[in-house]
Amino acid sequence: MGESQETSAQETSATHGNADHGNADHGVIVMVVVGLLSGILSGLFGIGGGTVIVPALVWIGLSQRHAAATSLCAIVITSISGVISYAHSGNVDWVAALLLACGMIAGSQIGSWLLSRLPELLLRWAYAAFLVFVIVSQLLFTPSRDTAIHMSVTVGALLVVTGVFIGILAGLLGIGGGAIAVPALSLLFGASDLIARGTSLLAMFPSSIAATTANWKRKLVHLKNGLIIGVLAAITAPLGTLLAKSLSPRMGTNLFALYLCVLLVRCLWTALKITPGVDRAIAKWRKKR
Repeated sequence: MGESQETSAQETSATHGNADHGNADHGVIVMVVVGLLSGILSGLFGIGGGTVIVPALVWIGLSQRHAAATSLCAIVITSISGVISYAHSGNVDWVAALLLACGMIAGSQIGSWLLSRLPELLLRWAYAAFLVFVIVSQLLFTPSRDTAIHMSVTVGALLVVTGVFIGILAGLLGIGGGAIAVPALSLLFGASDLIARGTSLLAMFPSSIAATTANWKRKLVHLKNGLIIGVLAAITAPLGTLLAKSLSPRMGTNLFALYLCVLLVRCLWTALKITPGVDRAIAKWRKKR
């Protein structure tokens, strides 16, 4: 009898061990794919890649809060590679990036502080609302490829203020801020689509470091996950930059909007599943099926 129970316990332990190993392998595969993909998207659209990194990390088991913090850690590495690629072609406005970064650093601290205090449900719906805003802005505006930012005292001040706003959302949602910075630099400050992307990547580098440092102190960062995704993304970011140069501004914004629409569907689904009342309705619907 004792031997039978012991054997059963060993088999159960082995089964759980194999399951845990399988889940770990699945998580690594997801992070590898996400890292390679987010790098291409970073170079192509001038974003940090948080719009794909955050949902993927949530999918493999991280909370929205930890996924957002880990995403910013990965973006620190990704942005370096993207900036080098754009700077090589002269598509970075260094002064505008510096001013934008100053505001983003301050804003990211506010966003990080809010991240550790706001409820999970609110964070998921805020992320969905953010995606809707960016999609609409991309569909309504077509950037030029031949314009640049004309710097003045007023423009400089507005860049800092814009950076604070972007930094708050970046720290709160786990994005680099490029999805807001790129359309803002083109729409508000007259930058070409390529300059907007290169400048955005440079500006998000120091702010992502600041936010990651704050999140690390609050024990929100999964460093291993962030490094895996960030290093792989840095490898493929130059490929995205080459693709960006080969596409027209209108085609680039259309592809970006399409990509965000796919993410929006996923984000709305995950938000609905944890919304009180809706989660029970979804469970009942699944049982009926």
